[in-house]
Amino acid sequence: MPGYGEVVKLSLRPGLLDALLALVLTGLTLATLVTRAGGRPDWFVCVLVVLTAAPIALRQYAPVLTMSTMLGALAGYGLLAPGGDVPNGGVGLLIGMFTVATLRPRLVAAAMFLLALIVLFVSVVHVTGVDTFAWPSLAQATLILVGAWVLGEGTRRWGQRVERLAAQSGQAVADERVRIARELHDIVAHHMSVVALQSGLAQYVLDTDPATARTAIVNAGDASREALLEMRRLLDVLRVDHGAGSDYRPQPGLAALHELADRARGAGLNLDVAVTGRARPLPPGTDLCAYRVVQESLTNVLKHAGPATARIEVDYGERTLTVKVSDDGRRPARDHDSVTGHGVRGMRERAELYGGVLTAGPAETGGFAVVARLPIDAAA
Repeated sequence: MPGYGEVVKLSLRPGLLDALLALVLTGLTLATLVTRAGGRPDWFVCVLVVLTAAPIALRQYAPVLTMSTMLGALAGYGLLAPGGDVPNGGVGLLIGMFTVATLRPRLVAAAMFLLALIVLFVSVVHVTGVDTFAWPSLAQATLILVGAWVLGEGTRRWGQRVERLAAQSGQAVADERVRIARELHDIVAHHMSVVALQSGLAQYVLDTDPATARTAIVNAGDASREALLEMRRLLDVLRVDHGAGSDYRPQPGLAALHELADRARGAGLNLDVAVTGRARPLPPGTDLCAYRVVQESLTNVLKHAGPATARIEVDYGERTLTVKVSDDGRRPARDHDSVTGHGVRGMRERAELYGGVLTAGPAETGGFAVVARLPIDAAA
């Protein structure tokens, strides 16, 4: 589209329009001066008139210098060629004031505003004299300058707001990427661990115990299908074209705790589940966080604890949900010491995201324990 190409070209050359504006304004100002002078203006006055408009071409690169030059030229014009009129009607001065207020701090804009008032005051006094000082004219010029300043200040604030929103948007995108990566890690790590263990078991007993091998293959198939289902749910959340026929399902929560425990038992883990307190619906984020903590912890037990018995404890307190996953397995020393891996760090960040805390490390009675405490509303 030609229109789109033109917009891009202009945006790549921000000084092009300023140069064109300066050229047109300078030409009109000189034409006005020649007409009033009867075709024979003084050359030095012409130079001053040019300097009241031409610097606009550089306003985006040096706004303070641009306005200072125009003010100096305006003061010289008022002293050398008094006629009661400001060259180009003061348009150049207004553009300079607007630019300074837009691109420079408020204190700099205030200083240039005061300097402009002084120049206007001296020019008017020189033209009319003190006795017949034209206060209405100065007041009108002051109000116009204030308007240009306010408009520039508003533009500057709008630009800052746009930058701030862009930064927040970028941070939100980064946070969402981290969340998605964590979700994928939890899904893949848990279910693929179960698939790997069950597949290895089936291969090991395929010839000697076909029934056990068949059960292991079924468990591996169930785990892989569950992984695909959860990944589909995650991808559905990312879709922007949810229609009436979208197969959208909520993310898992503690309501699916026993299904998660059954899959872990199917993978060969001896597991107990204990739920205390008044079980009640939880906020979706907190519910998913608790589920993922249990899922990741069971994955770590299957991968690192060896032959072990694990226990899941969920306590619904008045204002705190406590989730604890412990085991009595024997881990290598490097696993006991490494409580800052991706899995544990992801669980801790997830808990902190919802205002909770998570601790993970060797238990006093042996084995390993992960404890997450999440705040919940007492009325939930």
